[in-house]
Formats: sequence, C-alpha cells, structure tokens
Amino acid sequence: MSGGEVAGILVAVFWAILVSFLAVALARLAQTLRATTKLVADVTDQAVPLLADAATAVRSAQTQIDRVDSIASDVQEVTSNASALSTTVAATFGGPLVKVAAFGYGVRQAIGRKGAPAATPPTEQARRTVILGRAVPAKRRGRRKKD
Repeated sequence: MSGGEVAGILVAVFWAILVSFLAVALARLAQTLRATTKLVADVTDQAVPLLADAATAVRSAQTQIDRVDSIASDVQEVTSNASALSTTVAATFGGPLVKVAAFGYGVRQAIGRKGAPAATPPTEQARRTVILGRAVPAKRRGRRKKD
C-alpha cells in the first residue's frame, strides 16, 4: 500500500464518519420539525374556537355599547325637556304667584291694622327670639357660650 492509497482510505473513513453525523443531525432535525408541526396544529385547533368566542364577545359588547349610547342620548333629551319645562313653569307661574302672595300679605296687614290701635314697640320682657321652634327669653339672647 502506498501513501496515496492510505491517504485515500483515511479520507474515505472521515467522509463516512462525517456523513453519519450529518445523517443523525438531519434525523433529529426531522423529529424536531414533526414535533413543531404537531404543536402548531394543536395550537391552531385550540385557537380557532377561542377566536370565534372572542369575536362573539366583541359583537355582544358592541351591541351593549350601542344600547347604552341610545339610552344616554334619550336621558340627555329627557333632561333638556325637563329643564325647558321647569323654566316654562317658573316663568308662567312664578311671577303671578309672588304677586298673589304679596297681595295676600298686604291684605292681612291692612286688616290687622284696621282693628288694632297704633302699634307700640314691644317691651323688653315681651320680645323673644325664636330659634328652631323655641322661644328664647330676651335676657338669654345675645349671650355667647364660653369655651
């Protein structure tokens, strides 16, 4: 055997070892690709129903938002109508009612003065201050509580 033949055999052996390693690496890569394909298929099988449910939930939420928007606009319209009605009632009845009340007060005062003698200022004893429905004697009025 000559040196060229030995070198050729060594190259052939290394070449066979290299091809074996590459074959093992390709086999493992193929196994990994099969597992990845199965995983993607499983995720797709689970994701499609979830996406359908999410789309249904979004449609339902949009329907509810549309209803709430409709209710809010109705409430705004009712509020503006109530405000207009309140303004109309105040303008229509407010002035005349104040005039009737003032007229009634004037009539009572006139009737009260007609039969009574000239008014004299009340004495200190007769004057009282009313606080929350109670009469407070004049001597207690104006006093402050000491802290």
